[in-house]
Amino acid sequence: MVTPTRVHLQTLVFFIFIVHLSQPVCVDVPSGTEAVLGKSMKLTCIACLKREEIKAKTRVDWFYMPNKEEYMPFDKTHIFKFEDDAPQEVDGPFKGRVSWNGSQDLQDVSIQIHNITYNDSGVYECHVFREFQFDFFTPTVFFVRDINLKVIKQASPDPTALYSEIMMYVLLVFLTFWLLVEMIYCYRKISKSDEQAQDTAY
Repeated sequence: MVTPTRVHLQTLVFFIFIVHLSQPVCVDVPSGTEAVLGKSMKLTCIACLKREEIKAKTRVDWFYMPNKEEYMPFDKTHIFKFEDDAPQEVDGPFKGRVSWNGSQDLQDVSIQIHNITYNDSGVYECHVFREFQFDFFTPTVFFVRDINLKVIKQASPDPTALYSEIMMYVLLVFLTFWLLVEMIYCYRKISKSDEQAQDTAY
């Protein structure tokens, strides 16, 4: 009988880790809130499933409002929907300018607005309705996410890109310093070994 060695166990753990990483992961990220005039803008709406193996019938509706104030009636415009496993355009001022940008598993139910105008500033609502398909009952889940969009003439500087660039240079300096220290350590270790070998020879 062959007993598993430490190397075999490490290989097995590494393989399980790689298989786990290869599985799709749903991460709830906020949507961008600034759109550039004349460009395209993705309105991100994430609706994660806690148990992906359960089948669910999903309907998604997107609405637009010029503003959304408390204690005021909302002037909603239905601009897009996803129903019966297919995206569908809706008649109105956004027709021809909205496209589906969601994922196949319907955890990402985002849309893309093209040729942004100043009139597109306002509040967008993402409505997600799920009906789970079990053998004996069909529970439902419904949630709404608001996105406040502002249209600007030119893109504002992205601080995230600046921070990423700074961190890249810091990491480069750190790695260079670490490599230098390792080279000095190895050089001293080799020199000491040579000296010991010479002393032994004498």
